[in-house]
Amino acid sequence: MPPPPLFSVEQWMDKYETTAKFNIAETCCASVSIEELASLSENKECKASDIIDLAAIQNYGEIRGSTPLRNNLSRLYSSKVGTPLPPDNILITPGAIAANFLVFYALIKPSDHVICHYPTYQQLYSVPASLGAEVDLWKSKPDNKWLPDFDDLKAMVKDNTRMIILNNPQNPTGQVLPKSLLQQIVDLAASKDILVFSDEVYRPLFHGITPMDKDFPPSILSMGYKNTITTGSLSKAYSLAGVRVGWLASRNRDIIEQCASARDYTTNAVSQLDQQVAAFALSPDTLHSLLGRNIQLAKANLELIERFVIKHDEYCSYTKPVAGTTAFVKFERDGKPIDAKVFCETLQAKTGVMFLPGDVGFGDEWKGYVRIGYVNRTEVVKEGLEELRKFMRKEYDELPLCE
Repeated sequence: MPPPPLFSVEQWMDKYETTAKFNIAETCCASVSIEELASLSENKECKASDIIDLAAIQNYGEIRGSTPLRNNLSRLYSSKVGTPLPPDNILITPGAIAANFLVFYALIKPSDHVICHYPTYQQLYSVPASLGAEVDLWKSKPDNKWLPDFDDLKAMVKDNTRMIILNNPQNPTGQVLPKSLLQQIVDLAASKDILVFSDEVYRPLFHGITPMDKDFPPSILSMGYKNTITTGSLSKAYSLAGVRVGWLASRNRDIIEQCASARDYTTNAVSQLDQQVAAFALSPDTLHSLLGRNIQLAKANLELIERFVIKHDEYCSYTKPVAGTTAFVKFERDGKPIDAKVFCETLQAKTGVMFLPGDVGFGDEWKGYVRIGYVNRTEVVKEGLEELRKFMRKEYDELPLCE
């Protein structure tokens, strides 16, 4: 297997995030300390020292993941569905990035064809291609609230289509694939025995759509089709990126066993300490407060982004996100997209504000776009946008345009 191409998003983040004064390219909800996590528990007697068992022997522990953590995840995936998801149908991994890789490594072979929802995290299409699979991109439409066309998906399916890859909620746009479209995808996949894999790492951070909406998107595991797989982690919606815990789950136990066999070559076990923190964060005593904190943070900060875009609507535009932590904003001048790479480099050099250029992170066709991660702490977003406002007034007219 040849290595995939350079991972452009991660290369950019690695280069710039440690020197940013106002990192509003970050896609995680504002991270919390262990002490802050303990304070969110409904058990007001809880202290940070109670989260980790300091007396526990630090061996590998349960290889596929700790029982308390998988029980808590099982509870989340079993809510409001007729058939609970067994804990044994969940594998713990060192982050969602490892879970995603494991799904492809275990299930994709060179003769396969896969279809990937796009734009999205580069890993989701570059890794299958590096494994020798033929990859087609199912493109979301910016002029239709970033919804892809189901007829386009049907036309892409081939006799050797092995997997449909989704990202829901979607990075970088902050939009969702609605329930009605998910049902069409699942029905199509079931009719042709195609796997459906959904990266749900930004779930359940919904702030512009509620469960009362008829098209509120459930997890792909709740759509009634056995051959579905999902991945998630503590990094994005749960503010614990430094706790390297992710997972993959499926209704099909055979899929889990294939992934578990492949996992033997990549992961002996995930840190017991990390899993204890993860289990605490996802416990009934903590989960709702933690998620509530992040949803309110997302709502408050998104209004700051909204006001900025409206005030500068002659230069920038976007579709307001309804979920996740990212907005995909297009910057133009004189009817042409700006050079987003130069924009982001100049902006950070002169103000300390960090964005991610869309054509660097998500493909050449996204010229003029930048991804903004707006669920940092509110003061960081507010101060960063104020620096951006000053930059727009003094420097924006000098930025080069794309042809």
